[in-house]
Amino acid sequence: MNIQANQPAAKLTVAETALVEAFSAQIGDLPGNGAVAGTRDRLLDDLKNAGLPTRRIESWHYTDLKNLLRSVPERVAGTKVSSITPLVKGSTVLPVLQGEAHADAEIDGVKITAFRDQLSDGSAVTGLTALDKDDAIGRLNGSFVRDGLAIVIPANAEIEDVIELQASHGEGQVHTRFPVSFGAGSKATIVERHRSETDAAALVSSISDITLEDGAEITWIILQQQGASDTHLAQIRVKLGAEAKLRLYVVNAGGKLVRQELRIEVQGEGAELTLRGVNLLGGDTHTDVTLVLGHNVPHTNSTETFRNVVFDKASGVFQGMIRVAPDAQKTDAKMACNTLLMSDDGDFSVKPELEIFADDVICGHGATVADIDRNHLFYLMARGVPENKARAMLVNAFVAEIVEELEEEKLVEPLEEVISTWLEKHA
Repeated sequence: MNIQANQPAAKLTVAETALVEAFSAQIGDLPGNGAVAGTRDRLLDDLKNAGLPTRRIESWHYTDLKNLLRSVPERVAGTKVSSITPLVKGSTVLPVLQGEAHADAEIDGVKITAFRDQLSDGSAVTGLTALDKDDAIGRLNGSFVRDGLAIVIPANAEIEDVIELQASHGEGQVHTRFPVSFGAGSKATIVERHRSETDAAALVSSISDITLEDGAEITWIILQQQGASDTHLAQIRVKLGAEAKLRLYVVNAGGKLVRQELRIEVQGEGAELTLRGVNLLGGDTHTDVTLVLGHNVPHTNSTETFRNVVFDKASGVFQGMIRVAPDAQKTDAKMACNTLLMSDDGDFSVKPELEIFADDVICGHGATVADIDRNHLFYLMARGVPENKARAMLVNAFVAEIVEELEEEKLVEPLEEVISTWLEKHA
């Protein structure tokens, strides 16, 4: 007797029901040819059957999305959103406003295409995949994505101006995609900026799918500044070729419910990854940064450092998995996560993991959770600095140290200003 066959289907939550109904309402005007439409159907069906992930799924243990995502706003078409001043003065801005690409700027030698065009001709279909059975973000984004930007930077190109992918929205549902490829030996700096321009609630999903060919040297900065009522579900998928160097910086300074996934595959010998992150958490927000890093070949290096500050009743999560394949001898990988808890009501969960199948490697991880060092506080107060200001100075120094590793003043100053502004508001 097949008992499972007689089991009733799991009851959908309010949010899950809203997603299914939203898909039914939108399927007629979602861009895509027959292959894309079929892929969307399968992804949504998988999402419906599996449901939103719960704490029973190991990779979502600290972010029970089924319970945390209580409602889903309706899609709002025609909301007017304007591009804003770029983070770095003089940047080339490529805006995606309310989920629609408005990239009129041209960069010599660089191919820039609206992602909706790739959906329409079917060339985007191979990227509309879930990376594994628990990839809820891949399923959600693949089902609903309407637009974004596809960028190809040719081999040996050196892009001097910062390129800002400016994803701004007002309200409702917004689902975007950014496939970007960097040719062999190319150099560029990209700011991927997510920002809400209103106080209205929004559900945002975004996937950046980036490839670094051999010898590319890239700085990629993710700056998330969503609204106080927004849900932000994001994923960056990275493949590193031989001798490629990636500096990846993640700054979370907004959002009500945030899940930022970093899925990175080091595929070429001599590749180097520098990953740095700052999570600024206040109010009753929840932010989850989950890293899965695969060292798949010999002679590769990576360092990952995250700094977190928690105020009020906020909660945060850092999950960091480093996998070293059997052939990946001479891997050097180090991971650290440091947290300042500024409130007795806040919490931060850290789960570092190593899976090592090679025997000639250097790998390590560490985590700390603490309050401000009382000796440092006493030192400043003894020199006439008021306690509140002294505490703010120490918190700022704690996170600014990460940003200063960028060394380029044009990047460091505006990011420090973002951090200082956030701390002034929440501290």
